[in-house]
Amino acid sequence: MAIYLQILSNGLMLGALYACLAVGFSLVWGVLNVINMLHGSFIILGGYLTFFAWHLYGIHPVAMLPVVAALMFALGFALQKLVINRVVSAPVLTTLTLTFGLDMILYNAMTYWFTATPRRITLDLGAVQLGSIVLPVDRLVGTGLALAMTLLLYAVMRGSSIGRAIVAVRMDRSAAELMGIRTDRIYAITFGIGALMAGVAGVVFATVFPITTNVTGIWLGKAFVVCVVGGLGSVPGALVGGLVLGLVESFAGHWFGPQQAITAGFVLMLVLLLTRPTGLVGVRGYE
Repeated sequence: MAIYLQILSNGLMLGALYACLAVGFSLVWGVLNVINMLHGSFIILGGYLTFFAWHLYGIHPVAMLPVVAALMFALGFALQKLVINRVVSAPVLTTLTLTFGLDMILYNAMTYWFTATPRRITLDLGAVQLGSIVLPVDRLVGTGLALAMTLLLYAVMRGSSIGRAIVAVRMDRSAAELMGIRTDRIYAITFGIGALMAGVAGVVFATVFPITTNVTGIWLGKAFVVCVVGGLGSVPGALVGGLVLGLVESFAGHWFGPQQAITAGFVLMLVLLLTRPTGLVGVRGYE
């Protein structure tokens, strides 16, 4: 019984990280109908910025979080406004190809400047023991930050004028335009928020996982799975999808071996695509 409580706690912590990883990707896909292939590289860029600030200047990752968030928002906003917005109304294949090309540029630039050597911030905070459950403090802090940023985004989406405008554009672009909402501006803000959340995930991941350009595809793939499992375009969908994926991977890793954990996540995604394409908490029309 004790081992399953440990697996459950590990799965919940991992799931919170996955939710933070995927929420920006889900938002961009749901609002702009753009599959952002840059998302995995945005995460790693946020991780690199955090690592080198800590390694070279001794800046704590928590202190870097607002800095990285601001920089990544500016990068995402500019990319969408200057480049992606030119083809945002084109078929999905066009925008997917464009973001894939931009991803290749960013990926190779990071590999050239930073190399693909795995790097990780080691805070050595010890662990908390609750009975037979051992919880590493660095992962607890990362989980707390990930949940806090995800819930903050939810509050912004529900309680601010910008959030309500984003939801309006997501639901019906034409009606939103008739109400005076500038969709091009909302698209740029949404893409900026997506990049911001990816950068925040990178800050957290740098303290928990090794940061290297070799894993950009892995994080992008997990974002896909979370979107399908939870539902597209909403913060609650990303949170539910992240928690479910974290639990599935943790228990599958225990029962079938760590190498099968990723496979279990993709099997879950395929099952839901066949049985419930809207996701567990998704809205019909956003499959």
